[in-house]
Amino acid sequence: MPDATPTALEELGDRRFSFYPAIANTEHNEWLLRRATWSEILVANTKTGLEVWVPRRFVGEISSVGEPVMIIGLRKELELKAGSVWPRERRLLSMPRAGSGFLGSDATAENQPHAAGSRPSPGPEGKVGRLILGALALGVGLLVLLVAVTQRPVTYKGVEQLALQLSGEDDYSSIVRKLGSPMDDHWRAAAGELQYRALRYRGRDYTLILMGADQKSAHYIGAMDSGWKPVHSVRLPDGGSTLAMLRRLPKF
Repeated sequence: MPDATPTALEELGDRRFSFYPAIANTEHNEWLLRRATWSEILVANTKTGLEVWVPRRFVGEISSVGEPVMIIGLRKELELKAGSVWPRERRLLSMPRAGSGFLGSDATAENQPHAAGSRPSPGPEGKVGRLILGALALGVGLLVLLVAVTQRPVTYKGVEQLALQLSGEDDYSSIVRKLGSPMDDHWRAAAGELQYRALRYRGRDYTLILMGADQKSAHYIGAMDSGWKPVHSVRLPDGGSTLAMLRRLPKF
């Protein structure tokens, strides 16, 4: 898609636009913006009147190429299923392997002598031995994983309490009511539609992250540990979570 000057979603107004690539299972690729929240946008098809919510994490740049119809790029191919949009899954059919025979070919092969240098297929004892070795290896792997988890210095109690206290409905005011005033409060006013706010509390190993168009509309999306890795995320209306956004968040 050709480069063009990006346009904010809020500037679309009543202008029609198309998705690129087009959403599969839709008859007409021309839409109108009905509503936009911090996590998703509601669009309506100009021909069928169908309204669907599209998560913002799938929405890319907006281009004015081909006016008067604008183009909104999608980060993934989407398809319409049961009134909602989902990442499109391409199913691949497995082809039969070359040289595979019909039923009964195994019995015929057993009556034929093995070629020089070839190894006979393992019998039942060999298969049982492999199963036992596989079970032992799996048990050792689980034991190593259990030891690594128990040795990891993570404040599980604090994260569990955080999950019970905070959700995507919380903004700065409600967080202060629940946890008190933060020790540090940083606002990242970078270019773009959504901005980030980081709140740090004394004696806690995690940083609370809020996201929104401005400080007043920013809502809680999760928490990062001292190594700037997500330790708590928020469930989104489409069934996903804010984990992907947290992983891409630059460190404050």
